[in-house]
This record gives sequence, structure tokens and C-alpha cells, in this order.
Amino acid sequence: MEKVQEENDTERWGRAEDITDTDRGIIKETWERIYANCEDAGVSILIRFFVNFPTAKQYFSHFKDMEDPVEMEQSAQLRKHGRRVMGAINSVVENLGDPEKVATVLGIVGKSHAVKHKVDPVFFKILTGVILEVIAEAFAKEFTPEVQLAWSKLRSLICSHIQATYKEVGWTQYPSNSV
Repeated sequence: MEKVQEENDTERWGRAEDITDTDRGIIKETWERIYANCEDAGVSILIRFFVNFPTAKQYFSHFKDMEDPVEMEQSAQLRKHGRRVMGAINSVVENLGDPEKVATVLGIVGKSHAVKHKVDPVFFKILTGVILEVIAEAFAKEFTPEVQLAWSKLRSLICSHIQATYKEVGWTQYPSNSV
């Protein structure tokens, strides 16, 4: 029974496919252009995330009651969190050739969100999907099937590491934070 549950969990989150050298190059090239406007990109991603998935705001005391995207955009706390999200992704992208460093970065992020913030891990899957949407829109002409595949592999890698970290810390869904 436990084996079946683990397989179902893996299917739910998506399998982490191997990221090839070509994929790494594609991801790094795309990311370099996005990260050049780190704060604005992070804010755009978070605003889209919170507008489309407002239940995610429950984990943020500083802006959980904000409804207006303009107000969100002006929030110092949201901007700060956007920079933190972008910084974590940047650490992953910069270290794609070093699986141990990637695992360490994502382990720290996962543990913090599981233990300290008690964030439902499904929001990582949702947020990474929003990130892909924003990238696809910002680079519509360049977002070829190859680029999309490379970023989908990165998304899968991120989600599988986060899922593994949540399992390691024995995370269970907290009733007060259920979505």
C-alpha cells in the first residue's frame, strides 16, 4: 500500500527528468534575461500567483488581505519576497551542474516552508507553473518547444526536491492552512 501511495505521489508531482547539458544552456540563457530584472519579474510572478490563487495569500500576514494588484505591486514585503523567490531560483539555475547544491538549496526552501511557514506543498507546483507562464509570455517568440521542455524539466526537478523535503520532515497537512 505504501509503495502505491509513493508512486501516486510521484505521478501527482511529476517525475524529475534528467536535465541535459543542452537544457542547462537553454535554462541559463533564458534565466539570465529574466534575472536582469529580478525584482520586477519576481513581483509580476507573485502578483499573478496571488490573483489567480488567492488562497496562497493566507501564509503571508503582510499582504494576505490585499486584493488590488497595484497595491500588491507597491508592497515592500511582496517585493522582498519576490526577490527571495528569484534568488532561490537563481541559486538553482546557477548550480544546475551540481546536484548536491541544488538539493541543498531546495532542501532549505522546502524545510522552511514545511516546518516554519506550514505552506501546503501544492503551492510549489502552482507557483512553478505561474513562473513558466510568465516566462512564456515575456519571451513568446523564443519560447520554443525545446525551451518549454527544458523549463518543464526544471519545474519537475524543483517540485520533486520540495516533495522529498516535505516527506523527510514528516509534513502533514495542517487543518488551519488547508486549501
